[in-house]
Amino acid sequence: MNGAEDVVGGTPTAGSGTGRWLPGDSAPVRREPEGGVSAAGRRQGAPVRRGPGALLAGRAPGAGGAPVAWPAPQARGPLDAVVELPGSKSLTARALLLAAVASGPSELVGVLRSRDTDLMVAALTTLGARVEPLDQAGTHLRVTPAPRPFAVGDGARVDCGLAGTVMRFVPPLAVLADAPVTFDGDAAARRRPLGPLLEALEHLGASIDYLGEAGHLPVRVTPRPAPHRENGTCSPRERYLFAARTVRTGSEGPRAPGAASAAGTVAPAVRSAPTAVRTIAGPARVHVDASDSSQMLSALLLVGSLLPDGLEVTPTGPVPSLPHVAMTVACLRDRGVVVDEPDPAQVPGQRTWRVHPGAPSGGRVVIEPDLSNAGPFLAAALVAGGRVSVPRWPAATTQAGDAWRRLLPRMGGHVTTRRQADGSLTLTVRGDGRLRGVDVDLGEVGELATTVAALAVLAGAQGQASRLRGLAHLRGHETDRLAALVAETRRLGGSAYEVADGLAIDPSPVHPARLRTYADHRMATFAAVVGLGVAGVEVEDVSATSKTLPGFPTMWSDMLSSAGASGAAAAPAPADAPAALTPQGAEGSAE
Repeated sequence: MNGAEDVVGGTPTAGSGTGRWLPGDSAPVRREPEGGVSAAGRRQGAPVRRGPGALLAGRAPGAGGAPVAWPAPQARGPLDAVVELPGSKSLTARALLLAAVASGPSELVGVLRSRDTDLMVAALTTLGARVEPLDQAGTHLRVTPAPRPFAVGDGARVDCGLAGTVMRFVPPLAVLADAPVTFDGDAAARRRPLGPLLEALEHLGASIDYLGEAGHLPVRVTPRPAPHRENGTCSPRERYLFAARTVRTGSEGPRAPGAASAAGTVAPAVRSAPTAVRTIAGPARVHVDASDSSQMLSALLLVGSLLPDGLEVTPTGPVPSLPHVAMTVACLRDRGVVVDEPDPAQVPGQRTWRVHPGAPSGGRVVIEPDLSNAGPFLAAALVAGGRVSVPRWPAATTQAGDAWRRLLPRMGGHVTTRRQADGSLTLTVRGDGRLRGVDVDLGEVGELATTVAALAVLAGAQGQASRLRGLAHLRGHETDRLAALVAETRRLGGSAYEVADGLAIDPSPVHPARLRTYADHRMATFAAVVGLGVAGVEVEDVSATSKTLPGFPTMWSDMLSSAGASGAAAAPAPADAPAALTPQGAEGSAE
């Protein structure tokens, strides 16, 4: 290692996120060197919100047959490991999509190889993009953008799997296609909220047909047809311009509760051929309820520059996980797109993002390691003792996972960084097995909640109480994560219950159990972390981790194989940090 070692405390101020293949082996873990469908229906209102009991059967996406239990291993002593993480899932999805609509070819380096990535590649290929691997690992890709309007032909279908980025980022592009596109996914995906985004697409000129439950997959997105002219039918390009730049005078049609109806907002698509239209001067304007997922907002921002005069987007209320929106903005700016962000001091419902017109540029994009996926490995140091290091940690980033630098010290860890010659950091977490409970708002970093909950359950076994707040939106993720966390904590004998916006975990002894994963990768890693501290835990289906971290069981075992290898010393934990967590370098401040 190079450079001086410093205790974390600084705050970076800027961040930049920068053919099909089968997910292969994960990045290695190395030992640290010494020293260092029903009848189609239209929208009838807001999407249905599911209660906390709406859990799905645990099975890894795409897996067939009964899940196979994985015995969660325990460490034989203090850890001394370096974990090489693959690329960020969130940054990979954004980089792929922007490359597919760029003004020229792109080269993507450090791409995450996972099921979610495969699904995004397949979706963009359906729209006409070409994706070619440049190395055997499939982490280095060349992307040739799709011509617009996207020539999808008849019967185009996109499999979203369980990837929120595919089911939310790709439908807005279908507004720019030359024919309808049908979207569907796994059974769990059909429970995830989608309605507010599709309502916004209606305002932009698309026609939305629900092929199942309103507000959810499966759904067909049809670009609004242009009117006939005396000299013939409008071209696909003219149809796209019409869809993006016109509104119908008169009735605006159904609208989600709470959505604004201000003058100038683009109206929903008409149910029949328009009788009167007017051209909008300036950017298209749309409101969206993004309270269930920041991806609703990011999806519209990603398509905004492709509209003739850009796009203004106003969320109607609070937006969770705002760092993910900052990530989207940073990715757009890195590719030359001009984005105006609202004043953070503005109250929810009055914040407007504006994306100026202009296709993203092509070029080379390097994907950062996935800092959210670093969480279970870093948490292992707190549970087992010793140290775990992650190299190539960006000095400045918009990733929510950067919050581990402040969160883990509150739960009993000691975090340091060492700057490397290339400007990146090697982040090291040390622990001694003594855990502390935490009362913390995770609203902007909800994807970290399952690992925090695992540490909280183990802290509860040591007599510590925890409260995790700001997590109501987790009820609409791969599964209802709040309900799942309560169910699995109780299965262990622990004491947990839901509150309006999160979880309460009280002191209680725990015992071995077979834990369910609910086809949710983060519930699988929750179980793995708990298993470090509770002998005899089995994970119902650990292959759910393949969604974002293929090869996780091998990475986990390799990390644990370092236990006691060099007698890594446990360090005392520092005092508590502030309660509110916001990733360092997050602009405008989260998926």
